[in-house]
Amino acid sequence: MRICIIGSGYVGLVTGACLAEFGMEIICVDKDRRKIEILQKGQIPFYEPGLEDLVAKNIDGGRLSFTTDTQKGVRECRVVFVAVGTPANNDGSPDLSQVEAVAREVAGFMEEYKIIVLKSTVPVGTGRWIKGVIGEELRAAVPFDLVSNPEFLREGAAVEDFMRPDRVVIGAESGGAIEVMKEIYSAHYLIETPFVITTIETAEMIKYASNAFLATKVSFINEIASLCERVGADVHDVARAMGLDGRIGRKFLHPGPGFGGSCFPKDTKALVHIGKEHNCEMEIVKSTIKVNERQKERMIEKIEGIVGDLQGKTIGILGLTFKPNTDDMREAPSIAIIQGLQSKGARIKAYDPEAMEQAKKILEDVDYCKGPYEVAEGSHALVLITEWNRFRRLDMERIKGLLQEPIFIDLRNVYEPHHMRELGFTYCGVGR
Repeated sequence: MRICIIGSGYVGLVTGACLAEFGMEIICVDKDRRKIEILQKGQIPFYEPGLEDLVAKNIDGGRLSFTTDTQKGVRECRVVFVAVGTPANNDGSPDLSQVEAVAREVAGFMEEYKIIVLKSTVPVGTGRWIKGVIGEELRAAVPFDLVSNPEFLREGAAVEDFMRPDRVVIGAESGGAIEVMKEIYSAHYLIETPFVITTIETAEMIKYASNAFLATKVSFINEIASLCERVGADVHDVARAMGLDGRIGRKFLHPGPGFGGSCFPKDTKALVHIGKEHNCEMEIVKSTIKVNERQKERMIEKIEGIVGDLQGKTIGILGLTFKPNTDDMREAPSIAIIQGLQSKGARIKAYDPEAMEQAKKILEDVDYCKGPYEVAEGSHALVLITEWNRFRRLDMERIKGLLQEPIFIDLRNVYEPHHMRELGFTYCGVGR
């Protein structure tokens, strides 16, 4: 089967490389000529473990190609995936201009039956609207079907998530289109992946509901962590006991500086906006967003409370991305925390294994270092924001000797408080 994927960003590229690995012939299309040139060399423009090898392997195998020619992709393929961005507008609603533009362009090139698959995260009702847009734009009465097939990829684990998903969601009205989608994902039948076959609108809602619920779990445990600090409880034991309840589950019950990235902030705001449009206020989701914003402020207050007056102090930051194993700085808690510390007169030294160049575009007046020990040298406190594996076994005796004051503020609870205090650190975690 030949498949065209329009949009060679994170979702489009992972989808294309993984489907090529399943043995399909994939044409990835993108308007960004520079990006296509990079991809044609087997390189990728962002960091995602395992993806570059997969791309190079399938280019060499002749199953994966890249082009800026949308017409070629549409005319040569029966199935066209749309995987372009839907960034948030100022009011929280998703910007669907790229999705609409692709739909109109694809319609202009359609000469025979196609299946258009919306992989982009879009509000409920978008699929039906796009179906109308394509119908209006067609030059002749060409049959087509539209499918909603939301993605559930975690940055840092996207290849594994695609290869071994928790579920595959297919929203469609046509039995024929559903059978083609099942064929595309037939490899997942071998590992008994659950398939959810539903309507277009329901598939669109599943994506938003899933991300909003996970974001709510993060904000909930962060609120519990704040209360634990006040009453003398340990949020780690609380979260572990909660997670052992099968009705709750242990995932996403990890306190920290708040959620970030390209999905949770955007999708929670979008769901609130969808609710307003339909006179159905999303009160829990609104609270989730509010708690998340407040959590970043709490981290700044925590640092200031331990270090004291920040004017003229040097604060070392370990980790800048919103989570490990990615170079994604979008909505990263480190941005608000660093800017908040700078507003109070602090000088910032920082290191991240993958995101230094991305961070430089966002965070100014930061001394970017070559490693954690260079960050520690001369700093009045060291703050761990992103739990990269290489930060889990630091030489703490060496760190203590490099710091002006032995203060370690662990916003991911990587280290054991009792052990750190035995080493002579003023140590602070979240909710412990």
